[in-house]
Amino acid sequence: MSRLLVLLLLALSIGPCVAAPVGPPTAPGGDQALIDLGRALFFDRNLSRNRSQSCASCHDPARAFSDGRENGVRAAASLGDDGHSIGTRNAPSLAYASLVPPFQRDAEGHWRGGLFHDGRASDLVEQAGQPILNPAEMGMADAAAVVARVRENPAHVRAFETRFGPAVFSNEQAAFAALRAALAAFERTPEFAAFDSRYDRWLRGEARLTDAEEEGRRLFFSTLTNCTACHLAGSTGRETREPFSNQRYFNIGVPANPALPAAAQGDPGLAGNPLVADPAQAGRYRVPTLRNVAVTGPYMHNGVFRDLRTAIFFYNQHLVDNAANRINPETGAPWGPAEHPATLDATELRQGQPLGEERIDLLLAFLATLTDARFEALLKK
Repeated sequence: MSRLLVLLLLALSIGPCVAAPVGPPTAPGGDQALIDLGRALFFDRNLSRNRSQSCASCHDPARAFSDGRENGVRAAASLGDDGHSIGTRNAPSLAYASLVPPFQRDAEGHWRGGLFHDGRASDLVEQAGQPILNPAEMGMADAAAVVARVRENPAHVRAFETRFGPAVFSNEQAAFAALRAALAAFERTPEFAAFDSRYDRWLRGEARLTDAEEEGRRLFFSTLTNCTACHLAGSTGRETREPFSNQRYFNIGVPANPALPAAAQGDPGLAGNPLVADPAQAGRYRVPTLRNVAVTGPYMHNGVFRDLRTAIFFYNQHLVDNAANRINPETGAPWGPAEHPATLDATELRQGQPLGEERIDLLLAFLATLTDARFEALLKK
């Protein structure tokens, strides 16, 4: 068999690296061999330079696929495989990442979708390989080094050859593409997107909300808060697969996090995406899902806020400029300045009304209902 034919067959077996489907994640009974391989790779620490961390280190399945490790920066960013490097952004949860559409410009000219805070990976397949090769994360030198680590594990070798054919390792780039495809397949499963929160169960008539949760729900969907302007994809929020994000990019004036390395200061946000490279997009980040938000702090792209209450209260300063709203309750000092004030989305931020403690409590009660059943125990901690 010619080398060209081998590569063609391999490409067909992997499938094109197209966008992750926005519809249902891969269900049991789908490509189970690919899913099982992806699961094994997701937990494999040998895929990092010093064999010290896996994908699960920064996307802990016990913590809604986020990183809560204390590492000298109050868990605002992740510790690298080398034991001292610190990332420049808060690791986003991988839960419900399969709902994020491909990076694109919509009919109105707005950027939407894409993985990472700036959308630089169009889909889960593209995203899966980047942390492995990032020198501040898993630190592997290149695709060839990753494939060599894969081949050290006989179980991996059998799984790759069973799923992709005996010639899978004849081309290192193709083998690395197979690895990315496997990780993405695992990340599209219901294990990452269970849709079994109390809110989902309420939608199905399987649970009741408390009075506070119901009042918080009404408040969330009201014009008083304007939450749904950014944190709603469907028309009512009662769609069964609502991601609680419109997947657009905004600059809400988040201050720099002084605990992070100097490289994190002045983060360009969407303007740093190679497909955008537009200074007018500086400081804009994709609206995150609110699913599991109560258990995946710290908050904002740089983890600058430890508490969800603070993140909600932060918006008050844009609605009413008074002494009470100028102070960050976590520090007792004024809010830091926006990193990119010239691109602040002021019009959107000035919609709604400022929230007092009682209404914030109600919103927090509702947001807690968006926690998947398996993570509800974290609400009590």
